Amino acid sequence: MKINQMEELVGVTKKNIRFYEDQGLLRPERNPANGYREYSLRDVERLKTIKLLRRLDVSCAAIRQVLEGERSLADCLDQHMTDLEKRQRDVGHMLELCERLKTEAPTLGDLNAAEYLETMKTLEKGGITFMDVEKSDVGKRRGGAILSAAVWIVLMGGLILAALWGNQADPLPTGVLIAILAVPAAVIIGVVIALIQRMKELKGGEFDEARKY
Repeated sequence: MKINQMEELVGVTKKNIRFYEDQGLLRPERNPANGYREYSLRDVERLKTIKLLRRLDVSCAAIRQVLEGERSLADCLDQHMTDLEKRQRDVGHMLELCERLKTEAPTLGDLNAAEYLETMKTLEKGGITFMDVEKSDVGKRRGGAILSAAVWIVLMGGLILAALWGNQADPLPTGVLIAILAVPAAVIIGVVIALIQRMKELKGGEFDEARKY
């Protein structure tokens, strides 16, 4: 069956199906005649399993281990339940702190942020986890950099394809064609280099010093 049928049968978008394939969770057969993906009933059941576990917030890495037989479903769920219980405790403490803030500091002028930050620091030493603002912000910056680079690469790649297609109909001198193609090619190379550098900066903690508070 085609991906559109998979989408209808399981209620998972084509984009997510492709993502699960990229993650190695789905491996549909290829039609030898045209190279297109051909999904089977086994793939449907596998996708339903993935959908169920993802809706329970089980990670793709853990799902892959279960599907590949590297760990049992029971072991995976035991670990996931432990993680959920930890998050439940963390959220409980956040709720308690919010309630305390609402009672003790009903207005911004009543708020002593340093006092509550110290309270949070003490709770963190006891194993409670609060929102990591730095990781969240870096993740957003990483996604933005990748999206921006992808747009430029697609645009420049389109120009290259258009130039090659036009050259078939009306061939240009080799030197002229190379000169025309060199510009978008150089942009693509520059964008890739800039993206790699940006990823290194983010991974290396570019914002660490500015975010120590």
